[in-house]
Amino acid sequence: MDPGEGSSKTISSWREETIQLGNTVLLRLPTGDTRSVKVEKDSTVSLGRVGSFSSNELVGQPYGLTYEIVEKGLQVLPPHTLQEVEDTEATNELINDGEFVQPLTLEEIEALKKSGVHANEIIKKQIEMHANYSLKTEYSKEKYKKHLRYAKSFSTVEPTIHNVCEYWFNKDQSRIRDLRIDTLSQLLHLGNIRPGGRYIVVDDASGLVVAAILDRLGGDGRLLTICDVDSAPAYPILTHMNFKKDKVSAVMSSLNWATAEEDYISLAPSAEPPSGQFKSERQKQRLSKRKLVLDSLSDTRSELFSGEFDGLIVASEYEPFSIVEKLSAYLGGSASIVVQSPHAQILADLQSKMRSSSQYLGPMVTESWLRRYQVLPGRTHPFMNMTGSGGFLLHAIKVYDDPSASSVLAFRQPKSKKAKVPGDPLPVDEFPSASGDAHSSSLNESREAASNEPSTKHDTDAPMA
Repeated sequence: MDPGEGSSKTISSWREETIQLGNTVLLRLPTGDTRSVKVEKDSTVSLGRVGSFSSNELVGQPYGLTYEIVEKGLQVLPPHTLQEVEDTEATNELINDGEFVQPLTLEEIEALKKSGVHANEIIKKQIEMHANYSLKTEYSKEKYKKHLRYAKSFSTVEPTIHNVCEYWFNKDQSRIRDLRIDTLSQLLHLGNIRPGGRYIVVDDASGLVVAAILDRLGGDGRLLTICDVDSAPAYPILTHMNFKKDKVSAVMSSLNWATAEEDYISLAPSAEPPSGQFKSERQKQRLSKRKLVLDSLSDTRSELFSGEFDGLIVASEYEPFSIVEKLSAYLGGSASIVVQSPHAQILADLQSKMRSSSQYLGPMVTESWLRRYQVLPGRTHPFMNMTGSGGFLLHAIKVYDDPSASSVLAFRQPKSKKAKVPGDPLPVDEFPSASGDAHSSSLNESREAASNEPSTKHDTDAPMA
């Protein structure tokens, strides 16, 4: 079998490889911004000054293509090949980018656009009229072309967890609790998330943690989420991943904090007919659906209380120690516990409380640091701007507290004493007790006698130099 065949089959069974109706697609515009649109049948997608097109044009197309809007239709553009630029002696230090360098005014550009001139022709005209364009380096020329944002084109972005996390972090990082992509990768690593694992998750980060774990499971495993709503939680980030709903429902189940209590008593009406017989087919269908819901809730609660989960992942706005203390009882031995918070002090307090308990091993607080680099031949350097923090993580390991377990000191062998050789001096602690007592008593007697003798020193004597 081909090495990549298994992984491609897993991806195709977990989500569609092409864009389908009902999918939420990310579009990257020439300005560098990313927009989210939902592909609906016979609808029109508007991208502002870039243009508009029919959403049916995207159905069945793979991700990653670049399109140009031509008369409300889409035309696929050839991929941009990466060409190595030869080093030149050109420099940007003598260039003066003033207002008179580019004679073409904004009003003239708008007039050309309204007259129907193609965007490439406008860019070409601006380059021809630029006074210092020939003095720029090849890299500066490419940047200048990208700066001219008049092309009516866009690219579809593949819904990977990296791209989705970047989109939400740039859009509103507070909704995902400042969870940056590097911190998210560390969370998955510390939590030992793998296909076939069973995990408990408390996610108040708009479903980013749930989406990342589902993506890592690949349809093989079990995910139990705890939320504070009665119905199934609405995780908006899951819509951008475009997972198949039947695959997600087979892997993920949810409970709220009330149903997660072992002494919970359901107040839902019974699924059995009051008279013992169904009065109509409509009543039978309604009660049958209610029975399926109640049976599913009972099975999920039984699964939680049976325990032996492989990990607990928490990204919640509530006090974390109460969550960890309640849900860690359902973890197996050596299970990982990972708690995320945008504030270090919250995790420091949690670490202090967990250290005082024998159920948690090695609670440790970490913060990842990310700096992006531009990687180009001869122009590799870090970006000037970077984010302040991507959140903090606490990691610990669940251990069983067995009172009957013996300490490791009980199994250590006593040190063997060195064989004595005639003539060797005896250690201090091996001197004979009798002689030792006599020697110490004689010293004490001589000290007492010396202290009782009258002093021969006169008070008027001057102190010694």
